Amino acid sequence: MRRIQAGSALSAFGLGFTVPYLYVYVAQVRDLGATTAGIVLAVFAMAALVVLPFSGRAIDRRGPVPVLLVASVVAAVGAVGMGFASSVPAAVGAAALLGAGTAVLQPALATMIVWCSTPAGRTRAFAMQFFLQNLGLGVGGLIGGLLVDTSRPGSFILLFSIEAAMFLVLAAIVGTVRMPGSPAFQGARPSQGGKGGGVRALLGHKAMVQLCVLGFVLFFACYGQFESGLAAYGTEAAGIQPSTLGIALAANTAVIVAAQFLVLKFVERRKRTRVIAAVGLIWTVAWLIAGYAGLGHGSQAMATAAFVSTYALFGLGEAMLSPTVAPLVADLAPESMVGQYNSAFALVKQLALAVGPAVGGPMGAALHGPYIVTFVLFSLGITFLAVRLGKRLTPEQDQPSLAGKPSKVVARHQPERKVEAAA
Repeated sequence: MRRIQAGSALSAFGLGFTVPYLYVYVAQVRDLGATTAGIVLAVFAMAALVVLPFSGRAIDRRGPVPVLLVASVVAAVGAVGMGFASSVPAAVGAAALLGAGTAVLQPALATMIVWCSTPAGRTRAFAMQFFLQNLGLGVGGLIGGLLVDTSRPGSFILLFSIEAAMFLVLAAIVGTVRMPGSPAFQGARPSQGGKGGGVRALLGHKAMVQLCVLGFVLFFACYGQFESGLAAYGTEAAGIQPSTLGIALAANTAVIVAAQFLVLKFVERRKRTRVIAAVGLIWTVAWLIAGYAGLGHGSQAMATAAFVSTYALFGLGEAMLSPTVAPLVADLAPESMVGQYNSAFALVKQLALAVGPAVGGPMGAALHGPYIVTFVLFSLGITFLAVRLGKRLTPEQDQPSLAGKPSKVVARHQPERKVEAAA
């Protein structure tokens, strides 16, 4: 497990070097224009949508390690290609490889974590992964910002080369991991999953379908707005300086890093669906504070503080979700379909990240009031969907800590059995 977590953190560290600067690199450094940069980003996202439906079955059939090794090499080739891309076809091709490779890494890593953990320890394992990934992204972005120079394309070649090297390091570390013969599963599983498998079995699992719907709303209302709608709203409605966006994102990461393990103690003792429902309420408050920042009549300093607080509250919600949602996907999956369930949920996340900016960007820039009202309703919808999902889960799926507790009935009657035996 330590090797898996280390490899995951290092791959995030590599991504942090380039992700914040991809648009600037294509549009300005390579002088290919804003339109080409938009196409490159779209291809990066679309490549993920294309490969994810197939990656889950490959993970279940071949195992997560071989799939991750191939994905790491593909991502490394894409990163190197992007570093040397000086034409539109080269940039688009490199973006396709990079997007496809990185998209497969997450469900493969998630499946490895599932295989190497028990339901009781899975919550902490996914929380650790989320913590290390955010830390890696933040440190990578910070170092990348010190190395980047838009007047020197060579500085970007260095960044993409470091990113490629981290993907290869991930492959090397994971290649040394010896996975167990079969995952250690406990608790209820949908009976139809082990027989036929495939998309039909997944769609027939109502709890998983509801979780996917909930996941889409979660990612649409949060991650899908960070760098598009919320940023546009902040600069247009609240008058936030562009540099403040960086401070807000830093506040988001800082809250995640600082609160992750404090939140974990709270989450482990409570039902998962109630934790998700609480996140919906926290994000409702966050959107109301954002509404005050843009639609209120306070000073610019108060508006800036409110806007940064919005990102911080989003970070608190993310810290609560990381040990909750991903382990729940694993606990719902039949033993033979863990990869497909993880890939399906990753696909839902990718769809939300594609639709979120397309919807939120124009609204945040022009329709300020409706934008806030829309996402307040989406956040309340998270709470409603979480409560509804809780009715379809077994007690152990909703609160894994119950599985490790001894039965009180057995404990109460055990002495009586001993007396009877003695008699």
